[in-house]
Amino acid sequence: SDHRHRHRHSCSSKSASGGDAVSESGKESGGVALKKEIGLVSACGIIVGNIIGSGIFVSPKGVMENASSVGLALIVWIVTGIITAIGALCYAELGVTIPKSGGDYAYVKDIFGGLAGFLRLWIAVLVIYPTNQAVIALTFSNYVLHVRWATRVQDIFTAGKLLALALIIIMGIVQICKGEYYWLEPANAFEPFQEYDVGLIALAFLQGSFAYGGWNFLNYVTEELVDPYVNLPRAIFISIPLVTFVYVFANIAYVTAMSPQELLASNAVAVTFGEKLLGVMSWIMPISVALSTFGGVNGSLFTSSRLFFAGAREGHLPSLLAMIHVKRCTPIPALLFTCLSTLLMLCTSDMYTLINYVGFINYLFYGVTVAGQIVLRIKQPDMHRPIRISLAWPVIYLLFWAFLLIFSLYSEPVVCGLGMAIMLTGVPVYFLGVYWDNKPACFNTFVAKMTYLGQKFCVVVYPGETKGGEEAGSGEECEQLKESRAPLSQEDGETQKSADC
Repeated sequence: SDHRHRHRHSCSSKSASGGDAVSESGKESGGVALKKEIGLVSACGIIVGNIIGSGIFVSPKGVMENASSVGLALIVWIVTGIITAIGALCYAELGVTIPKSGGDYAYVKDIFGGLAGFLRLWIAVLVIYPTNQAVIALTFSNYVLHVRWATRVQDIFTAGKLLALALIIIMGIVQICKGEYYWLEPANAFEPFQEYDVGLIALAFLQGSFAYGGWNFLNYVTEELVDPYVNLPRAIFISIPLVTFVYVFANIAYVTAMSPQELLASNAVAVTFGEKLLGVMSWIMPISVALSTFGGVNGSLFTSSRLFFAGAREGHLPSLLAMIHVKRCTPIPALLFTCLSTLLMLCTSDMYTLINYVGFINYLFYGVTVAGQIVLRIKQPDMHRPIRISLAWPVIYLLFWAFLLIFSLYSEPVVCGLGMAIMLTGVPVYFLGVYWDNKPACFNTFVAKMTYLGQKFCVVVYPGETKGGEEAGSGEECEQLKESRAPLSQEDGETQKSADC
């Protein structure tokens, strides 16, 4: 709904300052605002934690199968890491030029307009995040209480998964020292076990890109970064090379213990690796995979709720999702919505098919976002850019993604076509739900009542709301919120009491 009905509830100064740093605008006015408490270490934890999930334990098989040789598979991992770093550089410029939570959704919407942004949000709401958060219940309670709790959980599990991968790499080094590097010798590494095919190579890159997925998630929480102009690029420069190093050497370790045929025959590469080298201690690997998946889901929950929050704030999702808790300053309605959509996806019999459908579209929007960087340079060349990279980088990125998407579509036309179809279902939804202003009065009344009930249930208000109804902060965004306010509810005093408690 495009009607962001709001009730002017306040938050006591004690609640607003509750021991943690709040954003400057919120602090000065005593209002409720998203807190800036994600530092450099936690920012690196979010990127690494979101990238290193189940992918490194699953994708090696898909990369090897499509690359057709050990040597080319390793090249795929290296090149994908480099391309990911280039994409992250492009997103870093966009992240500090358009410093809004919501990541590529916010950038696409601002550059290409509401429909393009809505389609990015639509596909994320419908498929991407629900399928990535199939075990959302395990992490829900860890985040819903406090922002800092979620980042601490993310830091702990990121460290755990890196230790697990360090164990794999160390065992690989031991294997090399023993002379077990047959498949790493140039004469053997590029010996194909099937004919090379450019379409299959594109699918190998797509599989590798799945393992690197999540590199852009820090851009979803830009508003909560401490000193984002400094910490956003620093976190990227630290995290992406670290992940690339870990991925390449983990794959080197795999082939020191397994032949390509053994790797392709395994549905759990790390478990097979552990069984061959760890003996009675092989149980460590399944636990490591569980740790890695847990950390990935926690990070995905943390950032996806911010995407829905950003979408609601722009009127592309129900207005309730744009509100935050009056004391904890977390987007409780957006989190609940994310959890419910995930539970619905758990009813689907084959989530892997849905992931395949949406993978193509997800990477398509990466390219659209990077293309938007070039468009923005042309349309607004004098715009303030704290980070300004050479246009050669987005051009290189777009050339790679054009290759990837064209040949992926050639190799898997049905899967990619269904992904496009899912995305295009958002077009009529946008025109009926967002673009259409003159909706029936009964519909608007119903939405207003449901929004008010949701506010009472979750004890939430809009960010920046203060006593007396003044807006914390200023600028175009605040003006847009003021223009869309509804009259106060007669029960406003009751919720005021809840907000002050």
